[in-house]
Amino acid sequence: MSKKRLLSSQAAQPTISSFFSQSSSSASSRGTKRGSTPIDLTLDSDDGGKSPPHKRQKTTSAFFTPRKNVPPSPKSATQPPRSGGHAEQWRFDPASPSKVLQPVEGEKQRRAHERAKKILLGSDNVLAHRSSSGAATPAPDGDGPPEHDEERSADEGDEAEKKFGELMEMFSSSNSKARKGKGAAKKAAPVAGPSRSRTQKVDEIGPSGQAYTPFELQVRELKAKHPGTVLMIQSGYKMLFFEEDAKIASKELGMVCFPKRNLLTAMIPLHRRDVHLKKLLSQGYKVGIVEQTETAALKKIGDSRNELFAREVTHLYTAATYVDDLNTVDELDPNSAPPLMCILEEPRGGMGTDERVNVAMVAISPSTGDVVWDEFEDNHMRIELETRLVHTKPYELLLPMKDLSSATEKMIKHFTEHSHTEHRMRIERFNKQLAFTDAFAALSKFYTEKHANASESFNKGDLMAAVTGFPKLVVAALAQSLKYLITFNVADALREIRFFAKFTERTHMLLNANTLTNLEIYRNDTDYSTKGSLMWMLDRTSTKFGARMLRSWVGRPLVDPHALRERTEAVEEILANKSPKLTQLRELLRRLPDLARGLCRIQYGKCTPQELVTLLKAFKKAGTAFFAPHPSQASQGSQLKSRLLADVLEALPKLRDPVNELCEAVRFEAASEGNEHSMWTNRDRFPALEELNTSIQIVETELMDELKKIRKVVQKPALKYTDWNGEEYVVEIRKDERRDIPANWTLLSSTKYLRRYHTPQVRAKLQERAQFKEALVLEAHRAYLSFLAEIVDKDYALLRDAVNKLAVADCLFSLAQVAAQEGYCRPKLVERKEGEEDVLEIVQGRHPMIEALRAEPFVPNGLKMGGGETRHKIITGPNMGGKSSAVRMTALCAIMAQVGSYVPAESMTLSLLDGVLTRMGASDELARGRSTFMVEMQETSDIIQTATPRTLVVLDELGRGTSTFDGMAIASAVLHHLAQNVKCKTLFITHYPQVAADLERLFPAEVGNVHMGFTEETRIDDSREVTFLYRLESGLVTESFGIECARLARLPESVLKIAAGKALHMRQMIEERVRRTKLRKCGQLIQRCVAESGFNTLVHSTALEELRDLLESLTTGQPT
Repeated sequence: MSKKRLLSSQAAQPTISSFFSQSSSSASSRGTKRGSTPIDLTLDSDDGGKSPPHKRQKTTSAFFTPRKNVPPSPKSATQPPRSGGHAEQWRFDPASPSKVLQPVEGEKQRRAHERAKKILLGSDNVLAHRSSSGAATPAPDGDGPPEHDEERSADEGDEAEKKFGELMEMFSSSNSKARKGKGAAKKAAPVAGPSRSRTQKVDEIGPSGQAYTPFELQVRELKAKHPGTVLMIQSGYKMLFFEEDAKIASKELGMVCFPKRNLLTAMIPLHRRDVHLKKLLSQGYKVGIVEQTETAALKKIGDSRNELFAREVTHLYTAATYVDDLNTVDELDPNSAPPLMCILEEPRGGMGTDERVNVAMVAISPSTGDVVWDEFEDNHMRIELETRLVHTKPYELLLPMKDLSSATEKMIKHFTEHSHTEHRMRIERFNKQLAFTDAFAALSKFYTEKHANASESFNKGDLMAAVTGFPKLVVAALAQSLKYLITFNVADALREIRFFAKFTERTHMLLNANTLTNLEIYRNDTDYSTKGSLMWMLDRTSTKFGARMLRSWVGRPLVDPHALRERTEAVEEILANKSPKLTQLRELLRRLPDLARGLCRIQYGKCTPQELVTLLKAFKKAGTAFFAPHPSQASQGSQLKSRLLADVLEALPKLRDPVNELCEAVRFEAASEGNEHSMWTNRDRFPALEELNTSIQIVETELMDELKKIRKVVQKPALKYTDWNGEEYVVEIRKDERRDIPANWTLLSSTKYLRRYHTPQVRAKLQERAQFKEALVLEAHRAYLSFLAEIVDKDYALLRDAVNKLAVADCLFSLAQVAAQEGYCRPKLVERKEGEEDVLEIVQGRHPMIEALRAEPFVPNGLKMGGGETRHKIITGPNMGGKSSAVRMTALCAIMAQVGSYVPAESMTLSLLDGVLTRMGASDELARGRSTFMVEMQETSDIIQTATPRTLVVLDELGRGTSTFDGMAIASAVLHHLAQNVKCKTLFITHYPQVAADLERLFPAEVGNVHMGFTEETRIDDSREVTFLYRLESGLVTESFGIECARLARLPESVLKIAAGKALHMRQMIEERVRRTKLRKCGQLIQRCVAESGFNTLVHSTALEELRDLLESLTTGQPT
């Protein structure tokens, strides 16, 4: 029945040409052009008398139109069946009557139209298959009971669809064979039908309305694998950004972001990759480099040769884990290596201001291999943690997701938002903090596994012993850092524990964050650059690794007198310059590359052959600069007095033999060109490379043998290979020679006079050679990495120790250059003995940075604290008179002296300080909920809790952020506490003369008043002209000359006149009140003296003394 329905459907259509019939004539004409006879599609139709339309009419499948069964014709019934297979039912039969399909009105048509509507709206599966094949399937007609008509029609439609699909599959297979025979490149159209549609993959449609390409799908897959990472995807000679990454590139790099097919796209040229990579890293992004992991030649012989090139993230970077090139010139801060800091904490109890936490930190600089750790207890303000953050300047923080307290989170947020650096600090979070057992197991596995990078410390068992000695919280932080660094392939920075350093040590003074900022130790407080800082003043280093060590020296001055004496003696010996060895050592340090970073690049396997040549030459230069002495001769270091310099000269000759061995293994000329496969002097060192080189030579020999055969074919004995447009082994034939060229030769190009060919044999050999060459590149890189690992295994500790010694020498030479300036002297250290008072005395001292920045000479000042003088100095005087410069000069000279430097003064004597604490300036921290006065009070509280008798404390205008009387009371109470209880050295700047006078009266042996000198003249208009002398003088000054300072700031004269009148009125009013108070108090004291006369001698004498002071103050007008 189905076949009859299908035939009736065909009969209703216009007549189709016999071109489609499976006849012998069509078979015989296959492969030739069909005739130009037109195909008449209008015969036997109702419009037979009309001419065919010029435009192709749209045809509608009869599947949607119900029709009655058409009885078969007698002729077709008696005709013997043909063996046409699936196509037989679709064959055109001229004997079949052509009838016009009459539309059937009524319920049946309505149901058919409803079914067609469902199909078009996607609720039926038949149309989907038909639309994918592009062919219409005849539908069965609709005879039968009405209640079963739809179900029957669907079943019969599926059967017809299935048969039509089998027919199209047959046509598709035959057509594809024909196309293959003709060399067509297009693939056969997808075959329609239920058997294919259920398994065929449906292309996903993108936002542009087009299907996603395989490359776009690959990009989406990579982004799903690496969330939170900006991917730079290499494609040809471009680096591409997609979607959100493209928006980031547009924002941070100034690139154009545009839609391309289904993805937003931005692109940069490949040769600018590193420049833009560093920009993204400096803004706190994590960046992944995506490259092809397959090569073209090897892919051709693989199973995936017809698929897209595989791509993976080959490099992953953040600002802290990026190890820059050896001789880079675009570092943000050449004097420091960007560190990663991991912070963990544990609560120790307490709430509010009594809260205490235990904090562990591990700071790792992968680019130099420096690791600093510490564990400390901190208060509710997290002052200790802030101090370590300011010292370390981390580029990236590794923090737990939930285990940090709110106070710590606030402090970190404030620090990251107000760090005033050129880079943006990145914060990486991990979900769960490792327990101690898990952390110890991870470190044990890392330090005990045997591979190429196992060090000498591993063999001795020192590594695990050191890990066991760390505090538990530090072990957890170290393991968390290790887990993070492994993802960036820089975990080997933790290999050598003997190069770990504890942040706080007994031999060093720790300068807190306020001191570093107020005294401008690392950067100035104006534009936050290095110029104008103490580091800028002292840094005369020749090498980058020396500059980094000097920064550590400046931030952590020595408190060990023996170590400090060694430094100053070394500087003094360099200044004397009596040994030619010192001149030779200074010349050696010049133009040395960054050896510390180069060693780390070797350790991580990132060192290029060119960089390796640079490093080996530098180490060879250092190793041969000072020859190892004969056993009978004195060592090189014995010729020097300084132990530090002698250690440098004794360490360098140890490099000679190991470095020579490495240099002998490498051909510098080939390595300088980046040829990893030909840079080895001993070819037997890596046999696999020799085998591949031999294979390439064999293929090239076979190519030359092939040339002999080509000469015979073209009958040209003098024929030679040529190179053209990057193609090798090209055969050039002149057209005028008219030689017979085999048909299987590939034509590369044709010009007016020449044709260039590749023979099939040459192409095959070239492909084989390309595969060998790519295999050689991979094997050569493996061999090169194994050589780097061998360097780390055998010589890393020796080389790293030599670098550290050279850094020490560079720092000493830098301090010597500073000391050679005019007006600098070596400070005299006085060890404090039992029962003796320590001392700090500066004679004609100058501010080191102001003197260097300004052309005008700096007015020197002298100051003595202790050693028979008062330990606490209260400094008063006019605004802009130089009070802050004087106290900063004192603090900076003390720090320079304990760094080991000479100081800008005629002479300086000091007993070693254990700290320098400052409270200067005014600033708020609104992000942490602290006003200006609150910040001032909390910093003062930290000073009171931290200061010891060996501490220098600097307080500048304490109490000025609140009302006058509250400020005076706080300032008086704080200085009273420091003088009576702490007994430290204090420099106290104030504009409260009453406070200064009271404290000097209470502690005459401990507190002394000094002021900044000035001269005063009165003009005709009653205004005063003040001349600042910038010299410290003894005594107290009651005037601050604020109005004169306002005149210097060019406030309007009318405003100044009103202010002067108000000031005079208030001064007179206060003086009158004070006078009345004193008179009243004098009366009370007189009454007490009369009442106590003869009864209580002690009270009587005390009252008399106080009365005498009051009367004296009334006479002189001085405050009491």
